Amino acid sequence: MINKMKLSHFDFDLPNDLLADRPSENRDESRLMVVDKKSGKIEHKLFKDLIDYFNDDDVIILNNTKVFPARMYGNKEKTGAKIEVFLLRELNKENRLWDVLVDPARKIRIGNKLYFGDDDSLVAEVIDNTTSRGRTLRFLFDGSYARFRDKLNELGETPLPKYINRVPDKEDDERYQTVYAKNIGAVAAPTAGMHFSKHLLKRLEIKGVSMAEVTLHVGLGTFRPVEVEDLSKHKMESEKIIISPKACDIINTGIKDNKRVCVVGTTTMRTVESSVSTYGTLIPFEGWTNKFIFPPYNFKIPNCMVTNFHTPKSTLMMQTSAFCGFDLLKKAYKEAIKEKYRFFSYGDAMFIK
Repeated sequence: MINKMKLSHFDFDLPNDLLADRPSENRDESRLMVVDKKSGKIEHKLFKDLIDYFNDDDVIILNNTKVFPARMYGNKEKTGAKIEVFLLRELNKENRLWDVLVDPARKIRIGNKLYFGDDDSLVAEVIDNTTSRGRTLRFLFDGSYARFRDKLNELGETPLPKYINRVPDKEDDERYQTVYAKNIGAVAAPTAGMHFSKHLLKRLEIKGVSMAEVTLHVGLGTFRPVEVEDLSKHKMESEKIIISPKACDIINTGIKDNKRVCVVGTTTMRTVESSVSTYGTLIPFEGWTNKFIFPPYNFKIPNCMVTNFHTPKSTLMMQTSAFCGFDLLKKAYKEAIKEKYRFFSYGDAMFIK
């Protein structure tokens, strides 16, 4: 492997037609590339074949965050100009304050009001500029907090990644979400987990595989482009994580017993690697992480991972490369392109063991 990894090392030609804009017909029937880190062997399977690689008391770690309908469209007061508002995070529940991105940003200044819904039933006032596109909004709504959240859900749409250039439909509402999603707070899905069906999870449970759930509320920072050649200078945006004592018990038992400990997705990987004891065990934690994993990196918790195929120069690809090995990942991606695997959010999966 190259001694010092740079941004340009993670560039490759990805044909546009391999960017998946629709999910596979059935969750667990997307394709699965199995990559053996020790031998370098690559196999081609279906995702439901993942069960063949797990035994009694092995551990699978899932990110149970739930995506909320974060993309909204409003109109600016007086001019009526259409403005896209992307909800990032709630700052203050009582005062209905939110961090958002607005587009086009140049038209939106402090003091402006935005109106949402055909009947203008929701109004927001811009109270701060946070970045070139970032604003703080105060929503003006008289009803209870529960009714306010219902209104956001009613007016918002599933926040599909921008490369999927179409209006989200009913299928997206269901499929741009894992079947085990429960903790609301993500503005993008932990996509590796979207391949699991309820049926496959049940079969794994019957086989004796232990499931541990952690939470990382995926923000847009995960997908922010890296703009520096020296990776050590890239800063990840902070994302909220929750690791419960129960999850730690399941995972630490798996580590102690030398079982498979498999993270599902890069967000799950970042979560568990953000709270490790000096003994190499997982510690309960609730707070924020801005951990950026790139090669070389010594992983403490997992010994295998499920992930999607990522886009060139992305932090997700860098993290996967740190786990798989740079040269082997390059070989796997070359094979994936040749075999027409589907990339990115609705794409196919890899199992690195």
